[in-house]
Amino acid sequence: MAYSMTGFGRAEKIFGNRRYTVELKSVNSRFCDISVRMPKIFNFADAGIRKTVQETLIRGKVDIYITFEDTSAGSTEVVLNDGLVTAYSDALARIAEATGRQDGTTAARLAMLPDVLITRQKEVDEDQLGDELNETLKAALGGMQEMRSVEGANLVSDIIDKVNELEKIHSEITERAPQVVVEYRKRLSDRIDELFADNNKAFYDEARITAEVAVFADKCAIDEEIKRLTSHFAQAKRILAVDVTVGKKMDFLIQEINRETNTIGSKANDLEITNRVMLMKNIIEAMREQIQNLV
Repeated sequence: MAYSMTGFGRAEKIFGNRRYTVELKSVNSRFCDISVRMPKIFNFADAGIRKTVQETLIRGKVDIYITFEDTSAGSTEVVLNDGLVTAYSDALARIAEATGRQDGTTAARLAMLPDVLITRQKEVDEDQLGDELNETLKAALGGMQEMRSVEGANLVSDIIDKVNELEKIHSEITERAPQVVVEYRKRLSDRIDELFADNNKAFYDEARITAEVAVFADKCAIDEEIKRLTSHFAQAKRILAVDVTVGKKMDFLIQEINRETNTIGSKANDLEITNRVMLMKNIIEAMREQIQNLV
């Protein structure tokens, strides 16, 4: 089963007073490129998150968004920055003295000044939070994999249809190839008949025509390319039917198919084969774009 690299997954889980939400979005990438946005409380889990995602998704650019709420009593604490509030109070007193005003600063006003009061999460059980987050992450990954599997199956089905189209055109080229030499021989013979009078034709006998045709046949021979394409098509179907990670294999194989097709086009020296080669190249290019989206 092949997977697309494009997908979305979301999971939300509640453990007591703790709520976890994980969202995943992935698009095409040659490697597994992971970006994580999460509360600082989970910094300890960063490596584990990346490892879990890499083992599951293999390839793709993945954005991970994690949110966390803890409504239990005593989960956060408010800390007074004693040194800073004292400095603020002294500075305000000096301002009052310098300007001849009364210092009417209240505690409430001091508390509103920047960084006087700091809220922070109390000590947490990292093992417990890590396990709960990992369970939520795996649920989101499961949803993403389901979506990627459906899209991957559709892509594979369409690529196989295109391989079948290539095989059909390939068969037409295989049937046409022997006729190219036959038609060349006839054109050459007819041309000689036009150019030479009966009394001079002896200087250009059948043996010379055969030699010319043999040279032409050698230059436009595409038997090897046709055989290799047959093998490549069969291999493509095997990969798509069996393998899970098909993207890199198919990317290499489509390059080989394109190479053999180009060689046929340059060697064939026949308009009908050239036209079929152009059709094949259009299909190959469409396949290449689809293959870029497979894991």
